[in-house]
Amino acid sequence: MAVKRFKPVTPGTRFRVGADYTAITTNVPEKSLVVKIKKSGGRNHSGKMTMRYLGGGHKKAYRLIDFKRDKKDIPAKVATIEYDPNRTARIALLHYADGEKRYILAPEGLQVGQTIISGDQVAPEVGNTLPLQYIPLGSIIHNIELNPGQGGTIARSAGTYAQLAARDGKYAIIKLPSGESRMILATCLATIGSVSNAEKANEVLGKAGRKRHLGRRPRVRGVAMNPVDHPMGGGEGRASGGHPRSRKGLLAKGYKTRSKKKVSNRYIIERRKK
Repeated sequence: MAVKRFKPVTPGTRFRVGADYTAITTNVPEKSLVVKIKKSGGRNHSGKMTMRYLGGGHKKAYRLIDFKRDKKDIPAKVATIEYDPNRTARIALLHYADGEKRYILAPEGLQVGQTIISGDQVAPEVGNTLPLQYIPLGSIIHNIELNPGQGGTIARSAGTYAQLAARDGKYAIIKLPSGESRMILATCLATIGSVSNAEKANEVLGKAGRKRHLGRRPRVRGVAMNPVDHPMGGGEGRASGGHPRSRKGLLAKGYKTRSKKKVSNRYIIERRKK
């Protein structure tokens, strides 16, 4: 997938770089796999704002995605490649041989009409899902489970992928998109290939209004606030600032927040890149 540039006929299109939707085959989602989604506007059950800078945005319907890929040894045909407003990646509608329909994250290179399958002894081809213990070393994978049967939680964003580096006993060693290397049980499932829409990183919204369409309100810088509102606020002219920190005073830009007693620390072989 590529991106497209626009003629600068308005200030909003002057720097806009948008997605190229030529790979999208339909704009009508499968009705049985769509549910309503309610917006909170950043408010909790009592109406108090707990997340700032959220609100508005275009109305969305949520597509139910099969992250578990637990329909074993039943071939599925790719019916459509679709846009999903709730995620950066494209999604694919599968028609299984037994008549069931499911959405999955579309890997890069998946084509309409292609047949994919999930199982233990299936071929390690793009779109197929199998346990880490049966995937060849060095393979590019995505939608990786952390716990068997949990469903994929790692490498699901547009263009992301992980690499199966090695196997050690009952564990597989995965190099994650962040640069971290960690051990995951070899019985966990993963899908072959990288996630679609890798060009998402090159998109430029072009104007503030497009951010509002996505449900994001203007974000105020801490240094532009008063001292009562932010630790970095106040000062004459632009003489405010100080050490970068959050509104609650936690240091930003390098301050580690991960617990040293976290149970999963033992599975991390190499920390993520700084």
